[in-house]
Amino acid sequence: MGQKINPLGFRLGLTQSHRSYWFAKPKKYSKLFEGDREIRNCIELYVQKHIKNSSNYGGIARIEIRRKTDLIQVEIYTGFPALLVESRGQGIEQLKINVQGILNPRDRKLRMTLVEITEPYGEPNILAEYIALQLESRVAFRRTMKKAIELAKKGNIGGIKVQIAGRLNGAEIARVEWAREGRVPLQTIKARINYCYYAAQTIYGVLGIKVWIFRNEE
Repeated sequence: MGQKINPLGFRLGLTQSHRSYWFAKPKKYSKLFEGDREIRNCIELYVQKHIKNSSNYGGIARIEIRRKTDLIQVEIYTGFPALLVESRGQGIEQLKINVQGILNPRDRKLRMTLVEITEPYGEPNILAEYIALQLESRVAFRRTMKKAIELAKKGNIGGIKVQIAGRLNGAEIARVEWAREGRVPLQTIKARINYCYYAAQTIYGVLGIKVWIFRNEE
């Protein structure tokens, strides 16, 4: 049996929730959907240009967008809010101006808030971003996976699985390597699985990074 389904969509409505909260008629749905993607891309590009470097990174876990009649509320869940508050003389105010520039003139009312995550390395997006920065700095992939698992185990998790695919360490033939620690029940629908895919741009080509994190039942 193929295992091609996305773990987040597989559990939507049970242990996972939507990242966008709004209602629209069928004719306007595609336009609003495209608008949400532009907002997320704008935030990610800003973090990559002004904050992300070899020593630190934005650490954005997810971005939730709520649309009301005359208000667009954007909530940025991050493990390191201090990096976004004050960044080389700029900050979240400049980010808010950039997002307002891509919105429809009728949707100029924007509210942007930062939500701090207590265990940043328990989020797959932040962990995958850390792995990508290490691989782009030419750190050995096995050492990187081991260090990432150690960081994730400091939080309240039941298991973690990390997979890296591509020309590992500059090899001529691409291959897939993975490491797992603890339990990761991917076929159990009620299991609280968080998943992320991230692409690392290395000098040897693109490396695909996948991270699964199983949260302990509360």
